[in-house]
Amino acid sequence: IQKLLDMIAASQKPLVLVGGGVIRSKGAVPEFRKFFETLNAPVTSTIMGGGACPGSHRLFTGMIGMHGSHASNFAVDQCDLLIAIGCRFSDRVALDPATFARNAKIVHIDIDRSEIDKNVKTDHHIIGDARRVLELLNQGMPPHDYPEWKEWVFSHKEVPLKKDDILHPHEVLETIQAVTGGDAIITTDVGQHQMWSAQYYHFSRPGQLITSGGFGTMGFGLGAAIGAKVGNPDKVVIHTTGDGCFRMNCHELTTVEHYHLPIITVIFNNGCLGMVRQWQNLLYHQRFSQTTLDRGPDFVKLAEAYGLKGFRVSTRAEMEQAFGQALQAGCGCVIDCRLDMDEMVRPMVAGGAHITDFLLK
Repeated sequence: IQKLLDMIAASQKPLVLVGGGVIRSKGAVPEFRKFFETLNAPVTSTIMGGGACPGSHRLFTGMIGMHGSHASNFAVDQCDLLIAIGCRFSDRVALDPATFARNAKIVHIDIDRSEIDKNVKTDHHIIGDARRVLELLNQGMPPHDYPEWKEWVFSHKEVPLKKDDILHPHEVLETIQAVTGGDAIITTDVGQHQMWSAQYYHFSRPGQLITSGGFGTMGFGLGAAIGAKVGNPDKVVIHTTGDGCFRMNCHELTTVEHYHLPIITVIFNNGCLGMVRQWQNLLYHQRFSQTTLDRGPDFVKLAEAYGLKGFRVSTRAEMEQAFGQALQAGCGCVIDCRLDMDEMVRPMVAGGAHITDFLLK
């Protein structure tokens, strides 16, 4: 602990990386928030760390890695101290381990010794429960501030989002955020909608995002939404999914109807396996294979067949109207959001590339 405190005292450009271990460790999130606010340095997150630092917090740079924000990826490339807590440095975060945080001393805090130096070599590590380690750090760390470093990190702006006559993914999630006051629990399947949910819905607490992460489980989200709603009957539960993933487990709509669970399934329907098509588009010279889903079912009729309500939307105004109706319906609902087939997750860095070599801005 003291060695890390000494490293912090010597740092001019620290960055905090939070992973799912802080979410899983009971009571760790309050200690984590006290830690990064006392440090007063930029904070980035893996997808599994979503909600440990509120998405709207002034120190939060966004997600890191393959689909990380410009601020997060440039920050990890230029920081002189990286403090990673409860993460595993997966290949979606440390895309090129040899150059990841190449200018920094890397400190890894984790409960599992086997994770240390497995993917990224560290300069210092602490084995222990995240809550206890953070408690000890908080006892010994004075307030810090890095105004010039923060100004540089947050100067990296994202490309402006599209706003025109067709529906875009960020508009779907902005609608959900606005109407629910950012208080909904979001469960996801896997793919583009999963990344969009992590990017555009600002999670404010642990457990607000439920996703299978590195398991990459298509079909996970509806079952997770059922569990989330049973466990949190007073919370709005939104299941975000793609038209490919939803096919994997849509028969569980019968469970939603049988137990009268007012879960709202939002389908990001681009008529294809979107993330695979994105890779085929950008990395495989548009050799499209087995990704087009130009066939049934009609998701609105499917919802109605299970005794639920279905909506189809293709503009932001239609999405706002349908989502408002779904919240008032008192039963499970399915909203089929029609998106362009070549809508992509931005930014993007290719696997194995240096973390600031963006394929898409």
